[in-house]
Amino acid sequence: MGEANLPGDEAAGERRPGFRAAGTSISRLVGPIVARHGGGVLARLKSEWTAIAGPDLAAASWPEALGRGGILKLHVAPAKALEIQHRAPLVIERINLFFGRAAVTRLALVQGPLPLAAPPPREPARPLVPAEATALDRQLSAVSSPELRDALARLGRRVIAAPK
Repeated sequence: MGEANLPGDEAAGERRPGFRAAGTSISRLVGPIVARHGGGVLARLKSEWTAIAGPDLAAASWPEALGRGGILKLHVAPAKALEIQHRAPLVIERINLFFGRAAVTRLALVQGPLPLAAPPPREPARPLVPAEATALDRQLSAVSSPELRDALARLGRRVIAAPK
């Protein structure tokens, strides 16, 4: 291993081999890229969108990009576009209230399918009737591995109990 740079060594003008902190180099490289794509604001918007916009608005929209000047590109479901356009000042107010500063100044609505569709709610599985449970146990009796047998039993219960 070489010698590490110590504070004050660079003042002498000599560079020594060794380990240096990568954080400053990485931040110089990544900083402009992150800023160009909305920075941490867009990441937090996406991760907290339901809490910021509310469940009804979040189901019909998705924040796509944050441009210069605080312009938020918002994908919206075509059926809800007019409603969201009328509620734009409220949406901007909610976003800025969440961040505690004027992070968004204007919305640019883009109609089309949302990139992340919410999965439909799953119905709870019904309990198996005794005849179904017995038939499943009989089919799994030939499996020698207990872990595999348990996994197949869970799968079998879900398949049998699933709504047709």
